[in-house]
Parts: sequence; C-alpha cells; structure tokens
Amino acid sequence: MKIQHFINNKLVESTSGREQDVFNPATGEVSGQVVLASVDEVHAAVAAASAAAPAWAEMAPLKRARILSKFKELIEKNHVELATAITREHGKVLSDAMGEVTRGLEIVEFACGAPQLMKTQFSDNIGGGIDNWQLRQPLGVTVGITPFNFPVMVPLWMAPMALATGNTFILKPSERDPSASLLMAELLKQAGLPAGVFNVVQGDKVAVDALLQHPDVKAVSFVGSTPIAEYIYTEGAKRKGAYPLRVQALGGAKNHLVVMPDANLDQAVDALIGAAYGSAGERCMAISIAVAVGGVADKLIEALIPRVKALKIKNGMESDAEMGPVVTAAHKAKIEGYIEIGVKEGATLIVDGRGTTVPGHEGGFFLGGTLFDHVTADMTIHKEEIFGPVLGVVRVPDFAAAVELINSHEFGNGVALFTSDGNTAREFSRRIEVGMVGINVPIPVPMAWHSFGGWKRSLFGDTHAYGEEGVRFYTRYKSIMQRWPQTIDKGAEFTMPVSK
Repeated sequence: MKIQHFINNKLVESTSGREQDVFNPATGEVSGQVVLASVDEVHAAVAAASAAAPAWAEMAPLKRARILSKFKELIEKNHVELATAITREHGKVLSDAMGEVTRGLEIVEFACGAPQLMKTQFSDNIGGGIDNWQLRQPLGVTVGITPFNFPVMVPLWMAPMALATGNTFILKPSERDPSASLLMAELLKQAGLPAGVFNVVQGDKVAVDALLQHPDVKAVSFVGSTPIAEYIYTEGAKRKGAYPLRVQALGGAKNHLVVMPDANLDQAVDALIGAAYGSAGERCMAISIAVAVGGVADKLIEALIPRVKALKIKNGMESDAEMGPVVTAAHKAKIEGYIEIGVKEGATLIVDGRGTTVPGHEGGFFLGGTLFDHVTADMTIHKEEIFGPVLGVVRVPDFAAAVELINSHEFGNGVALFTSDGNTAREFSRRIEVGMVGINVPIPVPMAWHSFGGWKRSLFGDTHAYGEEGVRFYTRYKSIMQRWPQTIDKGAEFTMPVSK
C-alpha cells in the first residue's frame, strides 16, 4: 500500500522517488510505504493552500463552523476506523486509540464555536466621538507538524482551530504512522471543506525545512521532541521578511508523580501503572518518575512490583490488552539502551522488561514494563526522556526536596501530586514550575476549552495549544479607532490624543 499526499481535496502521487516503510508494530511486518515529499511537492501544497486562503478567510465564521460540525459527525461515525488505523501503525491498544480519537473530537467540538470565539470587544465613545474596537483576523497558510504517538489527536489540536479562525492548513504527519492523516482529510472533504483549505504532505526533514522556509507559510505548530522543537523555533526566528514565521513548538517532558506519606497508596499505584505503562509510555504526559517522599518508598515499590509484572502485553487489537508494542524496532532498541544505562549508572533494576515476547507475534516490537528503584537526579534515566514503558523511583526525604527535584529539571511539561492534605496540594500547585499540574490526577491533560502546554524546555513560543490560546495563535490582533466627519473638531491637534 502506497500512502500519498492529499492536496486540493484529492490524493496526489509523489514524483520524488523517495519513500519509507511503514510497519505493523505488533508483527514487525511492513504494512505499506509512505512517500517522502520533495521541495517541489511541498511548494505545490503551499500554493494550493495560498490560493484557497482568501475565500476561506472571507467566509462567515458560522459557515466555517457548520463544516466543522459536519466533520465532527463524520468522526463520530468513523470512530472505530480511525482508532483501528492508529493501533495498526502505532501499536497502542484499541481502547486507548478510541480515547485518543475522542480527545481530538472534543477540540473539533470547541472549534465549532467559531462565531463566539471570534467575537471581540467594542468601546463606544471613548472620547471626541471616537469608537474603539478590535478584530482577530486569520494569518493565511498555517502548518502542523505532528508526532507519531498521537496521529489523530494532535492534528486535531491544530487543524480545527486554524480552520475555525479562517486559515488554511497543511498537515505534515509523522512518517511512522501516516494513514490516519488521509482518513481525516477525506472526512473533511466529505464535510464540504473547499479544495486547498486542508492539505496533507507526507515526508521527513526535507518537507519540514521546505515548510519552514516558504515565505507564504505564516505559522507552524509542532509537537514532538525538544531538540526538534528548538530547531523549528530557531529556524522560524531566522526567517526574514514582511511576516516573520509564528511558531508554537511543544517539546519533550520528564513527568514526575509525587507520592506523599499521607496519600492513598492503592490509588497512587493505580495511577502510576496507568500513567507510566499506558500506550507503552509513548506519551508526552506519561509519568516516568515516581517521587517517594519520606518512608513511603518501600511500600510503594512492594505494591508496584506485582502490578508491573502482571501487565497484559499483547497485540493492541485484542480486547483485554493493557499494553501493546512500541512503534518501531529502532525505538525499542533505544529504550533498551536507556535501561542498560540505568543499570550501569547504579539504579536498581527491579523489573526488567527486555526480552519480552508475545506468542504468535514474535516479530513484534514488544517490551515489558520496566521498574527502577534508587534513581537519582544526576542519572541519565532521570534527566532524559525515555518515551517507553520505564518507571523510575526517586526517594526524597520531604516535600521541599520533591519540589526542588522537579523544579531543577530542564523540562516542565506535566506533574502530579498524590496527597490527602489540602494545604500540601495548594502549596505544590503554587510553587511547582510546571505547566500542567494534577492533584490526585496522574495525567492532567487540559480539556478542549482550556489549553495544553508546558514550561521551560517543554515549550518554545508564547502560546499553548488549542482552547483560547489556540485562537490567539492562529489570529492577528487589530485595534480600530473610528469617528465620522461631523464629530471632528476643526483645526489641527499637536498634542497626544487623550480621552476628553
């Protein structure tokens, strides 16, 4: 199966001569080939989006919202098909993939409120017969560069907000699991989206660089690793011209879950198992470090060991699977390398997930749950994002040490605290230097009408994703002051205008 581009509401065969294998992670078999765009093919997509931009921007927000509403209905009808495409190419269990589609669908629902979202403020008669109001106007051609771990949800963080606010959009999905992007493109076409308003360019770094450098591209939203996020942000800043590239780049994470001595231990263990090993740890909001405060560590480890060993690791299409494979053989080898580094640097390997095989799927990219104890702040497995089913336990003496451990880390994406004490929770929420905080909630992903994003080296750019922050990112603010001839006093004014 050849996975092509989607430009001007139709599949477009690539002429680049470059392509890459796409795998079924559960079997290790090649399921298709994705084409890799040339610079000329990227330019063709930008040309299509540029041609469609003026008419789409002028369309009434209500009409745009009606198309998005129809798109929402079509996602609901094709929910299983989208989730199945995720599982077959990413590997996460089907129930998790269904949840991913739902979280993306919620952003579409929010974007259907475009008439309300685009409303602005008006001040009558600020002085001298002048009225003052504001507009939020679309940017033009916008781009989304999305990661392999959420091939439906993350594009839906971006595209609906861009479209609702009157922009055209080009999606560059991950080349590891690209099929879902074409399913979404087809559903948008069925919903009545005009040709050129939404386009898909398959590709690698060649496509990314061509999009970053094209003068007609006005904004790029990215989710992925910190090195690439920083690269995109830096390249965007370098671009010269009448309209500098606007960049929103969400990078990596090292998310901690703090377990206080007064926490409900059973609830904390449940949270850690789901948040560390769900989706095989391939989530930017996955918990990869448990911070055990005071004397709770031994009890926590004792409770975690049998749960980690008992994880149901299977093909994600099986109904009782709790954890599927990781996305590629190369990524599996990278995770195994981190486990070996953890051992060499002195962490205690309690449960080793290496060597896990699934009967009937011996070629699949499977790892078992891995658990480390006695991890310290200076170890590689604490400092770097592993992005796999590896949980480390750091022991600290008190609450202050837990806060210091987290605040001193270069990442600040997500964090959680499990406690029964309200004052501890309040202090933690206020003092922690992290963008998304959960109190007895292990994965605090904001709902569609809030906004997603971290602090420090987890976010490059000034705005978070979706919600009202998404409206700000995809629009330009304009202030207008107006009065009519009969209200204008005679004579020139040479002083700074003030309210009279």
